[in-house]
Amino acid sequence: MNRFFRLMLCVSFVAFFAMASFGIGAAIAAGPPALMTAADSKAHAANNEGIEHYNQEHWDVALGHFIKAVEADPASAEAHYNLALALDKTDKHMEAANEFKMAQDIGKDNPDIQNSKILLGHVKMLKGGM
Repeated sequence: MNRFFRLMLCVSFVAFFAMASFGIGAAIAAGPPALMTAADSKAHAANNEGIEHYNQEHWDVALGHFIKAVEADPASAEAHYNLALALDKTDKHMEAANEFKMAQDIGKDNPDIQNSKILLGHVKMLKGGM
């Protein structure tokens, strides 16, 4: 039995380093992925810039781009969602909760938004559940 646990520890160790070397570990640490807007959205260019910085964990820079994306297209659920992600990463949780709620209300047809655990947790906070 002891050999089994040592083997499992070794396999876990190798898997962790394999994931880290392929960037998978960084993606997990960064949190949920930011969402693309429609190509014809006025928010598209600013949102793409925000996503690039979000993926590099430049939270404040991403935040600025996502603010511009929401200003360019206030009806973009994805832009509101991404803004909420960046707000969360910069510890502005109440503002993030409000943006997540806006994304949830606008993005009724987007399962990535509707099923987002981080969104649901923040919206629950708005309702007094936390």
